Amino acid sequence: MGDMDSPYIAGRLALTEASDLIDRFGDDAGFEAAARAESSRDAGNLLRFCHWRQIERVIATLSDEEVRGTVH
Repeated sequence: MGDMDSPYIAGRLALTEASDLIDRFGDDAGFEAAARAESSRDAGNLLRFCHWRQIERVIATLSDEEVRGTVH
């Protein structure tokens, strides 16, 4: 397994926001994060665009049943 297989989670805020979207939108949480990213991009807000793309990746990681990385 290469380094690209290991997810990067920026911090507690990313986990909190991803978890909140999962609670509110269920299986559609990733779509909601993507929609927020697109909206931010359309508004010219690159930082929020990148933030919501990160949240989208965190949601995918949390939703994945495959174990990745080292299990302690």
